[in-house]
Amino acid sequence: MTEQAPDARNYDQRKREPVFNLPAVVIAFIAICVGAFLVSDYVLDDAQYYWLILHGAFIPAFYSGEIPVDFYPVFGPVTYSLLHGSVAHLFVNMIWLAAFGSPLANRLGAVRFILFWIVTSIAAAGLHFAIYPTSQAPLIGASGAISGMMGAAARFGFRVDRSAGKPAFDGPVLPIMEVLRMRNTVAFLAVWMVINVVTGVVGLVPGEASQIAWEAHIGGFVVGFFFVALFDRRFDR
Repeated sequence: MTEQAPDARNYDQRKREPVFNLPAVVIAFIAICVGAFLVSDYVLDDAQYYWLILHGAFIPAFYSGEIPVDFYPVFGPVTYSLLHGSVAHLFVNMIWLAAFGSPLANRLGAVRFILFWIVTSIAAAGLHFAIYPTSQAPLIGASGAISGMMGAAARFGFRVDRSAGKPAFDGPVLPIMEVLRMRNTVAFLAVWMVINVVTGVVGLVPGEASQIAWEAHIGGFVVGFFFVALFDRRFDR
């Protein structure tokens, strides 16, 4: 009885494939978020950390005129997404970023992925502002942008092509009605939505001192879900 030996080239390719095959742009975002947290938590003193929050976080009251200030953090609606308040907050977001950001970045490309991050971060901050325009509580964290990535993933039906060694969302951007007919996709999104609302409305996440800004998550998700096609390289063709 004979057996066909596996292709040596395919074997070598699998052997050389890295364990953590993350796109460079995702690694860069993770490095920025981790670096910002380490600096803010272990390097800056209280006064310097206060300055960072004033200029880097998103504080709705600054933009509604509730707090008279001599400056407006122009980049706050984006830079807040690079700041995190605790190790748990950072760790959870980076895990989700690696999981959903990697196939999306490989699909969109680095430049479009950065634009996607910026737009979904602004959308998340925008909905948070619309609901809490006079809030003085700083909004920080990458959850809004990552929620946008989840919305984008849903439009691909969570289909990922790994044949090229770089996992990327596969196929065309699906019509919304087709997505809503996919039971697994709808079930995942429903569970994710319920978790967001429950943790934000009912109480705090164990070990966390701040409230989950679930409204911001919804803002990022909506933009990612409805407008991912505009960022897709295949859209141009």
